[in-house]
Amino acid sequence: MEESPGEGSIDKSKVLNVKPLRTLTPVFSSPPNFNSFPQGSAPFVCVSPAGPFPPGVSSFFPFSRIPNQSVPSGDHTPISSAVPINSFRSPEPLSARTANGNAGSSRRVYRNSRVVEEDGYSDKQTKSSQSRSQKRTKGSHDKLASPDVDTDVMVENIFQSYNLVQFEAARRYDGDTDSVGYVLLVFNLLRRQIAQLEDSKEATTGQSRRPDLKAGNVLMTKGVRTNAKKRVGAVPGVEIGDIFFFRMELCTIGLHAPSMAGIDYMSVKVSQDEEPIAVSIVSSGGYEDDVEDDDGLIYTGQGKETDQKLERGNLALEKSLHRGNDVRVIRGIKDVGNPTGKVYVYDGLYRIQESWVEKGKSGSNVFRYKLGRLPGQPEAYKMWKKIQQWKDGITPRLGIILPDLTSGAETLPVSLVNDVDDEKGPAYFTYSPNLKYPKPAPRDPFVGCACNGACLPGNKNCDCVQKNGGYLPHIVNGVIVSHKSVVYECGHSCPCPPTCRNRVSQGGLRVRLEVFKTKGKGWGLRSWDPIRAGAFICVYAGEAVDNSKAQELAGENEDDHIFEGTRTYQPVEVLPGDSNNVPNLPFPLIINARNAGNVARFINHSCSPNLFWQPVLRGNSKEFELHIAFYAIKHIPPMTELTYGYGMVPPEKADRGKKKCLCGSPKCRGFFY
Repeated sequence: MEESPGEGSIDKSKVLNVKPLRTLTPVFSSPPNFNSFPQGSAPFVCVSPAGPFPPGVSSFFPFSRIPNQSVPSGDHTPISSAVPINSFRSPEPLSARTANGNAGSSRRVYRNSRVVEEDGYSDKQTKSSQSRSQKRTKGSHDKLASPDVDTDVMVENIFQSYNLVQFEAARRYDGDTDSVGYVLLVFNLLRRQIAQLEDSKEATTGQSRRPDLKAGNVLMTKGVRTNAKKRVGAVPGVEIGDIFFFRMELCTIGLHAPSMAGIDYMSVKVSQDEEPIAVSIVSSGGYEDDVEDDDGLIYTGQGKETDQKLERGNLALEKSLHRGNDVRVIRGIKDVGNPTGKVYVYDGLYRIQESWVEKGKSGSNVFRYKLGRLPGQPEAYKMWKKIQQWKDGITPRLGIILPDLTSGAETLPVSLVNDVDDEKGPAYFTYSPNLKYPKPAPRDPFVGCACNGACLPGNKNCDCVQKNGGYLPHIVNGVIVSHKSVVYECGHSCPCPPTCRNRVSQGGLRVRLEVFKTKGKGWGLRSWDPIRAGAFICVYAGEAVDNSKAQELAGENEDDHIFEGTRTYQPVEVLPGDSNNVPNLPFPLIINARNAGNVARFINHSCSPNLFWQPVLRGNSKEFELHIAFYAIKHIPPMTELTYGYGMVPPEKADRGKKKCLCGSPKCRGFFY
């Protein structure tokens, strides 16, 4: 029998158009300290598979020793008692789900009786994919892509190469920047390889392809995750403004535990009782959420089929209003590169200011919660809105010198901006998007394919596919699967159209870039658009020179705008089944972009880069066509400088001298050549 509300209380489930119910937040005394963070946990060691390295070269992120970092209990609010995040795979009793926030109605949009989740995938796709994924992980992960491909071997190779057995329990429960980046790097590598395998096989009717869920399920099952304790407030290793393209990424790093639901909550003990409080929400347009201003949000509770009830996530939000605890807010923004997807932006900490009940657009009663962003935090969602206004021409980009540095030579304009000082631009050069060879180079035997239409994944008759090991090197959106010794693309000799998926580096720029004046490093390059891990950025244009010319350039003691493929570079990532050797080129590739070049000439060095370069050989029956393409190592938020490691010079050239490095990375070596 349902108990009637006590005297003086309000039964919100029976309130119709009442607004507001509360405008004042009661202040409660803090409960006892429930912190349970381990102190002085053992360091996490990840050994690079490509080591040892020559003197002066450190292993590439995240292959490094993570320092021993204990978490002072004084840095956390007393109500942030950490509890293990329940796996999204296993159903729980109602009481457990209520306490930990992993159940309840997902935030959905109903379109012609088809439910679409916040990440853009349909309810049927998500649940069926999770169901199949659950069954597979009970054994040996099954064949994630096809019965013809043993993905167990692929998974085990990746895990052995990354030495994942040493991902210690201490790092699972309390992360840091390195462990968060490490988990995301492994997730994206595994996801892309699963996508490549599935892409090469014919689709099966009634089965969806969700490599993100499959990759996340593998990592969660094997314990390759971090921040696996729910907590109130900031998550160690996650910065405001960080972006994610998959909800499973949020799960694996402990930013937001439910893979579908928009409200994450945990239970805290008050006297002898426990009550739920909200720890994070995802607002991505699935409900009638409204943005009041740059620092305000009106969030709609969960449940849409009938009148919403004050239970589960809704109850947690209501309790958080009373307690005044911080709530993490992740905003989902439409991904222009994927019509059904979202880009998730961590927008920082908010607090619930008031709540009420009102009629929703569907006619049902819904809970509404007003949240305000805590002051003093870096811009995140506000920056996204500002960039969109630049694109729409609503507000001008301050400090702009030229709206298009390329004068139309690129598919997208590249702004030239200086909001630091009075310099009017870089030294004069001719903008050219192409790489030129001054004289015929020895031709590689790679001629190309004979595909009349676009090259298809898994086509055994396509020479380009076979040259790349039987797969297309890129999946959708121009995302490369992994760093390889060399990628073979279709070229002039191939009859396939310019839209062929094996011509990624030939389609021009895919993101809106700007050349900007840095503070102390000259000119740099960054993007207005979010960039996903593995995405193509640009090629390095200029004039290819041979060794003799390179010696002359070196003798001038001026290395600006020179790309040297002869240097020793740090490994980018593990390459299961591929070679880590330097590609066998007819001659060392050195590119001079001093007098003529493209945006790549402005990419600065960093000891913790977010780009890597990839040799690309295009099919051509008449001449040699080797190019250098740049790809993203990890997800890159808008307005983040794009950098790559310049590498180490050979010992015989070490007398050229070191240059002071100003990259500002915590792992900065202090110099580069």
